[in-house]
Amino acid sequence: MRSTMMISRRSALALPLAAYAQQAPSVKRYVRFLRDGRAAYGLMDGGRIRELRGSPLAGDVFSGATHPSSAVKLLYPIEPPKVIAVGLNYKSHLGSNPLPKQPEIFFKPTTCLQNPGDPILIPRDAKNVHYEAELVIVIGKKLRNASLAEAQAGIFGYTCGNDVSERDWQKGDLQWWRAKGTDTFGPMGPMIATGLDISKSGIELRLNGETRQKQVLSDLIFDCPTCVQHISRYMTLEPGDVIFTGTPGTTAAMKPGDTVEVEIGGIGMLRNPVKAA
Repeated sequence: MRSTMMISRRSALALPLAAYAQQAPSVKRYVRFLRDGRAAYGLMDGGRIRELRGSPLAGDVFSGATHPSSAVKLLYPIEPPKVIAVGLNYKSHLGSNPLPKQPEIFFKPTTCLQNPGDPILIPRDAKNVHYEAELVIVIGKKLRNASLAEAQAGIFGYTCGNDVSERDWQKGDLQWWRAKGTDTFGPMGPMIATGLDISKSGIELRLNGETRQKQVLSDLIFDCPTCVQHISRYMTLEPGDVIFTGTPGTTAAMKPGDTVEVEIGGIGMLRNPVKAA
């Protein structure tokens, strides 16, 4: 990997879930969670979650209920109308490929999304399923033909993602519909961070505790506003849409029994076991 980020495992990047809400008061962190069979959104506040009446995209309108963060099941943190992804967005991932002239875009279906802690399921006929640690943009307002400033203002926040990819299918199929869109191939979470200067953060992926990907997010070839602006030229972005922004370095296959973690400074850790379907 050409550009790496040196971060101690004891640093803020490795803090437990509740501790992230105690960092940088200007940064807010939102979750979607399940308790007693009911899904809701909430704002992390220390070791508790302050429940919202609706989506955080509608503002901090609280229901009055609070929940210990240890007492809820976290879900992927937004239910997006669309899941969009950017390919080849770090020099360290390009290999022999030329530098792209514009963000290269593809889709993942919303049905591929998976919750923090829930398994990535390897289909029976899949032989080469790779991890891909990614920063994910969450769109906060409707955007069409956005300027760069409008694109920046239209970003609500950021979360962690894993763009799971079956490399053999990716090479052999006409489209990437199953290589990147199979059920559970889009883990996302654990929370959405707003007000975060993402250029000062880094991303790390660990497989069974061993670091496999590590990069500063300022190394993105096309930064987040540029990706949003480019996409908005051709399709309307809607509140809640998410954009996976590309993976750094090299990737490798996962197998049943593995555990994969994606961690971004200031956001949190997305951990998923890997199981056979």
